[in-house]
Amino acid sequence: MPKITVISRNGSARDVEAENGLSLMEVIRDNGFDELLALCGGCCSCATCHVFVDGAFADKVPAMSEDENDLLDSTDSRNESSRLSCQIQMNDSLEGLVVTIAPED
Repeated sequence: MPKITVISRNGSARDVEAENGLSLMEVIRDNGFDELLALCGGCCSCATCHVFVDGAFADKVPAMSEDENDLLDSTDSRNESSRLSCQIQMNDSLEGLVVTIAPED
């Protein structure tokens, strides 16, 4: 199980273990980060699981789908490291991943 670091909106960081095969959204939610709403439950139909992925991992996460790209266009806080956490499946190659929960729109 890879260990990742999640940075909350208030800037506090916490390391958590991420079970392989779960989405990053499930890992964040299951570890008590209530500010990540994930209203659609991981169906890639909202942008409430928006996170910023540390640039060192940009080439280790899967490519962004057109649907994910369209949904991220609906958020005011999108930047070059924006991703929907429901679209990133955890695996051992993501050991050390650092993500920051994006501001609420």
